[in-house]
Amino acid sequence: MRILVLNGSPHKNGTVATLLKSIVDGISNRHEVEWINVYDLKIKPCIACMKCRQDKECILPQDDGHIVGRKIRDADGLIVGTPTHWGNMSGPLKLLFDRNVPVFMGEKPNGMPYPRQTGKPAVIVTACTTPWPFNFIAAESRGAIRAVNEVLHYGGYRLVGKVVKSGTKNRPVISNRILNKAKILGNRF
Repeated sequence: MRILVLNGSPHKNGTVATLLKSIVDGISNRHEVEWINVYDLKIKPCIACMKCRQDKECILPQDDGHIVGRKIRDADGLIVGTPTHWGNMSGPLKLLFDRNVPVFMGEKPNGMPYPRQTGKPAVIVTACTTPWPFNFIAAESRGAIRAVNEVLHYGGYRLVGKVVKSGTKNRPVISNRILNKAKILGNRF
């Protein structure tokens, strides 16, 4: 099984990356894991031409968006991590997803969407500075999870679970409980 990890955080050793690494630690050695730091990618913005729907790939000149899109398509499982930015995923992660709509979903002649990654397992990781329970009341963490889950849902992924670390500003230490939860989710692949 090939599992792709998308670190949508600018911090390669930050909270999101630490949680992603804990999930990877829980994954069996018999699985192949590839890690991508989304902030390192060179991706042009989507131009909303909608040609990808019929061509099944973005028409913009080849860049990292195309390369990672093929990796997402070919992976057997996906782990997506993002900090919470205004109740949403990080901008570079959103850009990657925008450029790869046809990797996640197709469109029937009548315009109805259909998933292209049906049944593949996925995990969502997010972190935010807002303390618990306000991160969910104010829809900060909930918003980031919802946004990533929207992409995964239309792709047909089977959500294995999610990991949320709130209050990173005043309580940056990740508890063993959260790290263990992440490791257990990795074991589900």
